[in-house]
Amino acid sequence: MKRVPVRPIALLFAAAAALWLMIAGSGQLLGFDLGQVGAVALISVAWISLYQLGHGRSGDLDEAVSPGEWRAWIGLFFMLAAVIYFFAKLPLFDSDNIDARVVVRNLVTLGIAWAVVGQVLASRWQDKVQEDERDREILQRASAWGRGALVFLVIALALTLGFSPQDRLIWATPFFLANLLIFGLMLGWLVEYAAIAGQYWRDRQ
Repeated sequence: MKRVPVRPIALLFAAAAALWLMIAGSGQLLGFDLGQVGAVALISVAWISLYQLGHGRSGDLDEAVSPGEWRAWIGLFFMLAAVIYFFAKLPLFDSDNIDARVVVRNLVTLGIAWAVVGQVLASRWQDKVQEDERDREILQRASAWGRGALVFLVIALALTLGFSPQDRLIWATPFFLANLLIFGLMLGWLVEYAAIAGQYWRDRQ
């Protein structure tokens, strides 16, 4: 009988629960904002996954999946969580209030965590070739997709601001626009990571 991989499934459910807590959590737990608790829990799940990856035995998975693909999948995980969280909390950005600042703080926490995780991933494969001609070609194509998504959002925003009547731009506060531009960066990274992971996966088929 084939053994069911319990640990990855448990980590997947834990990540889903942490993301749900980030999105739906309101109020405080022992003096901590529930959204912040969810962000920390999500980061903890990522760290546990990385620990398992770093201390597990090298096998077929390490041979089949390159360092660039690992970075793409984990980056896709972080960016997807950030984009989903941003959309879920979008109504809070209509004014510069305390709740919106908490959301921004949680997004910054995710961004810092991803930067640290990237360094950890680089150290794991420091004795291994991390990038070859194929990796650079995939990265180049994926970067074009990411830039395209960012350019599309900026042009759409510029057209909206330029051609909408003044009375319909009440939502366009400096605070909202600043965070919308940050969202554009996250969207670009999300599309780029998805394109990288998708190309690696397609090449293995």
